[in-house]
Amino acid sequence: MGYILAFLVALFLVLFIWQLCRILVWKPYSVAKCFEKQGIKGVPYKFLYGSLGQMKKLRAESTGLVLDTNSNDIIQTVLPHYHKWSKLYGEEMLYWNGVEPRIIITDADMAKQILSNKFGFYKRPRSNPSSKKLMGEKGLIFVEGEEWVRHRRILNPAFSLEKLKMMKKKIAECTVSKLNEWEKQALKAENESIQIEMNGEFIKLTSDVIAHSAFGSSYVEAQEAFQAQKELQKWIVASSTDILIPGWQYVPTPSNIRTWKLDRKLRNKLRSIVETRIRQVSQSCNYGDDLLGVMIQSSEVTREDKGSLKFMISEIIENCKAFFFAGHETTANFLNWTFFTLSLHQEWQQKLREEVLSECGMEIPDSDMLSKLKLVNMVLLEVLRLYNPVIGLFRTPMEDIKLGKLIIPKGTTLEMPIHHIHRKKEYWGNDANDFNPMRFANGIAKAAKHPNAFLPFSVGPRNCIGQTFAMLEAKMVVALFLQKFSFSLSSDYKHAPIDYITLYPRYGMPILIKSLSR
Repeated sequence: MGYILAFLVALFLVLFIWQLCRILVWKPYSVAKCFEKQGIKGVPYKFLYGSLGQMKKLRAESTGLVLDTNSNDIIQTVLPHYHKWSKLYGEEMLYWNGVEPRIIITDADMAKQILSNKFGFYKRPRSNPSSKKLMGEKGLIFVEGEEWVRHRRILNPAFSLEKLKMMKKKIAECTVSKLNEWEKQALKAENESIQIEMNGEFIKLTSDVIAHSAFGSSYVEAQEAFQAQKELQKWIVASSTDILIPGWQYVPTPSNIRTWKLDRKLRNKLRSIVETRIRQVSQSCNYGDDLLGVMIQSSEVTREDKGSLKFMISEIIENCKAFFFAGHETTANFLNWTFFTLSLHQEWQQKLREEVLSECGMEIPDSDMLSKLKLVNMVLLEVLRLYNPVIGLFRTPMEDIKLGKLIIPKGTTLEMPIHHIHRKKEYWGNDANDFNPMRFANGIAKAAKHPNAFLPFSVGPRNCIGQTFAMLEAKMVVALFLQKFSFSLSSDYKHAPIDYITLYPRYGMPILIKSLSR
């Protein structure tokens, strides 16, 4: 009996070691050879760590790098590894996220083929467990297949035109309140001009907007949730070049313990917001017209003809995470870079102000007025091209697939660096790094030499559900701001955009604003 047990233990060890060797040695070797035969070069694989060590080093070297304020060529600070490696291996290249192979895809046709696929061939790659705690593991961002279809069907009504009109009022109220606060400060100051750290102010504003318009609460009420998400964001960024060891998130390390506490704090606050609304519904039989109301209503309704379209309370909380984070973080940075750009290009700031005053006067813009702000729309699109909050898009094929002329092995992550695609001279011309809103004069489809070269909100079935809301909010904030203030970039500003999950100004966004009321 002892011999049999020893044999089984030995067999298990042999199989375990063989499996490790296959994953850590043989698979990386075979994948690299597969791409080498197809003409794709890349960073040599290093045992277990892949390219993570080099990425960490290059990121550290880029820390402190400050660009010329007038330069829109930001790849070296945002994607320092790609900035270096693309010069060595070409635009489309192979690198290693630990043992996971990643292929950079910069061809617009390939990107569309990946993102527009409706048959589930491509899924999101394995993510940092902390990212799922930040943005909701069981929410719209991370679920796949039929689960994603169910979530999207439930949430789509929350972003209908009718709902957006109601949200517009909340956006205007929050923005006017913030602008009045700044105006009072400016009127008391010398020359009626003050310097404002816009990065922090826009985070507060967009947090207030998403809390009011989507969840029926205020920034103050939701502040604990936002603070927990900001700290979780720091942990994710700090660990972005660490090896993902399966199951490591369950080990009680100091960082994991802190992550667990932040996640618990976040969930408890969101649960409190959800339960408060449920109590209100039970008393008034009114779910509310916002996103939270749509989700709570779905939790109590089952459509027999189309299967279950309801949400569990836990799923509502997970989706709240996603919309709390995406609803304020990406839009805040969108506004950061919009005001940065208009501060540099005073002629465009004046053009936009004239358009706003012509179409809206000093009134709060309604939907019809906003739709007539063509120049504002063109500028916002050009800002999204040059300073898109989302850095890149990632997908992993579930089986070996043919992509263009390439054969992509199952499990290879396909990375589409938006900031590079948005700057390819092949698509955007020799002025690809210049700020030129006129390229959007005839619409998005004709802005570039390739109709699929513009990917700020992704494309296909998994495009951003909140893109119309984001554009509406940005238009409203810009229009109301231009009515009251002129603005310019402070001499304290240092131009160093970085990847902080979204495109972030490393040293903040100090802007000088001057009241126009007199």
